Amino acid sequence: MTEGHGKGWHVWVVAALACCLMVPLTGRAGASTNPASSSPLARALHRLVAMPGGPPGAIALVQVGQQVTVTTAGVGNTVTKAPIAPDDTVRIASISKAFNGAVALSLVTKGQLSLSDTIAQRLPDLPASWGKVTLAELLHHTSGLPDYIKSPAFIDVLKADPHAVLTPMQLLGYVTGQDPEPAPGTEYHYSDTDNIVVGLMVEAVTDGTYEQALADDVTTPLHLGDTTLPDSPALVEPYIHGYEIVTGNPSPVDISTYLNPGLAWASGGMLSTPAELNTFMRAYIPGTLTDPATRAKQFRFVPGSSGPPGPGTNSAGLAVFRYRTRCGTVYGHTGNFPGYTLFSAATSDGSRSVTVVVNEQLNDNPVTPVFTQLRHAEGVAVCGALQS
Repeated sequence: MTEGHGKGWHVWVVAALACCLMVPLTGRAGASTNPASSSPLARALHRLVAMPGGPPGAIALVQVGQQVTVTTAGVGNTVTKAPIAPDDTVRIASISKAFNGAVALSLVTKGQLSLSDTIAQRLPDLPASWGKVTLAELLHHTSGLPDYIKSPAFIDVLKADPHAVLTPMQLLGYVTGQDPEPAPGTEYHYSDTDNIVVGLMVEAVTDGTYEQALADDVTTPLHLGDTTLPDSPALVEPYIHGYEIVTGNPSPVDISTYLNPGLAWASGGMLSTPAELNTFMRAYIPGTLTDPATRAKQFRFVPGSSGPPGPGTNSAGLAVFRYRTRCGTVYGHTGNFPGYTLFSAATSDGSRSVTVVVNEQLNDNPVTPVFTQLRHAEGVAVCGALQS
């Protein structure tokens, strides 16, 4: 769930669905810190959290080879005043789509799925008008499938009960009466529906749950013990508290558990940590989980922006985005969710990476000075990774 930003902590539902501290990277060899006064990234993050309407806290991990630099600004918890730590749990929102792609592409590599597999072949109970849509088109966001998150009926459910429990098929039910528009394969159109369908395709060919496939094919092989797909809004400390900055309120409102992440499922419901996101991207981008032929198809890019846009010029591949910045190119994904905005990316060989997390939902609808500063900070982080 990635679009929209309201002026009150609860308004995001309607809109969306229409001084620096340095900390060590726990358990990681080669971690270092930069004084706020000497680091361009530290200054960029400090400026971000100091802005009117800015997030309470931010963290950036920049890794070059085995050397990791962690930069934080502000706080991850406005009550305890603790800064954000690399091993704190965070809702990763649409970066879940990259994990969704990792699962599907690993199954393609193993021969259990094909990028040319269609909805009609794998999920015949879905509408016939969706039948010709392929797995590749779903991962590329060129399926034309309508986004269930924008359904007025779905929005009404969220307004009535943000902790509602709906199955993936029930989520799709809000848009199964609509035909693909534009025609499949003709135009990029970011849609959360795509990744719900991919998750169901995974279940169809593995004869198990998507959550189990995620563990079997991605999180366990990559040793991501804190990366999960939960079925409830609950969070266990330590976690990065997510906030809404409400006009007229003296303090940010904690909305960490406001929404049931199951309502985003494979499209945006996952939990991880900044450190594990960094680890994942360093493996996912160079194709650790896929064969060379599959990765080559994944890295065919079309014009299209991640949601929210990442730094530089964005283009879309299969469950991955290319970010061309003034300092060079990285590949990864962005995401936002009530209380959180994230960007995680790596170079094509995985040797250099960056992960940025802030504890406020920020996006480009509309573009605000705070969102502009966030993209600037992300760009500075990329430069730190590529120019070191």
